[in-house]
Amino acid sequence: MMKTEAKKGIVHMVNLLRQSQFMKDKQIPFSINRCFHHQDNMPTVHSHDFIELVYVVSGQADHVFEGESYQIQTGDVFIINPGEVHTYCTKPGEGIEIINCLFTPELIQESLLKELGVSQSMDYYYVHPFLNPRERFHHRLNLMGQASNHVLTLLEAMISEWEHHRPGYLPLIKLQMLQLLILLSRCYSDSMNKEKKSSRSANHTILVRRITGFLERHFDKKMTIPDLCELFNVSSRQLNRVFKQETNQTVTERIHDIRIERAKQYLTEGDEKVIHVAQRVGYEDPAFFTQLFRRRVGCSPGQYRDLHGEVLENAQEIQ
Repeated sequence: MMKTEAKKGIVHMVNLLRQSQFMKDKQIPFSINRCFHHQDNMPTVHSHDFIELVYVVSGQADHVFEGESYQIQTGDVFIINPGEVHTYCTKPGEGIEIINCLFTPELIQESLLKELGVSQSMDYYYVHPFLNPRERFHHRLNLMGQASNHVLTLLEAMISEWEHHRPGYLPLIKLQMLQLLILLSRCYSDSMNKEKKSSRSANHTILVRRITGFLERHFDKKMTIPDLCELFNVSSRQLNRVFKQETNQTVTERIHDIRIERAKQYLTEGDEKVIHVAQRVGYEDPAFFTQLFRRRVGCSPGQYRDLHGEVLENAQEIQ
């Protein structure tokens, strides 16, 4: 499936990759592969409806992400979220070898994380995938030495399990994935400490990013302030104060922003009825959703879809 995206006056055709194209095993929302990109086999500009964790095995390239270009190199680890547009670009004679780990949040259930007592420690999973795009790639995680070797060994073991389908490969891959995320969480925390971001202000920033990341992942679920307080071990007073201080928004306002942005995506990429879009982003009352959408966007959901459709048609004519 293709869609047109216009940025900075340039029209791009974006290839929309679907989970069903890569995750053939219906028992597990997961896939992993190792590939080499050079000037003659660059992937098209694309987005996808799953999470992609990328580890750079060797080489260097420019990662073209959401209209901006960032240099990536051996040892870099980053995550591409659903809906984000990206590709790679290399200079003549250069190339980049990467491992792509594709999955959805359902791969590792929240109940398992809570049972194992690791949910609070997985800052990488909650924070790094959901940082502002500019900040994310200027402060991406770069692994060296023992950490790099450990991550590569884990990824190669997952590739082996995935390719050979030996007995017990499904639970083993989930455990290896969990081990990988915890290891990356540690590396992320270490990098934060090295940058001396341990002040109270920085801790508040990290807390807000963790919460925002969680809300990004669970935008369609009913989420209350007490739920967040229990999950992140803060009082409601502290949560509201810190969130307002860091974002100039309340937690509820942030949830609405996330849901409305996702609704805009659904409205422009498909032809679902507004009532179904409202339900997909977590609103049981379609009338409330429409009123909220109009107040925040300046038009109704239907008008937004019609307007965006006109923009796409004009862009395709230019192309």
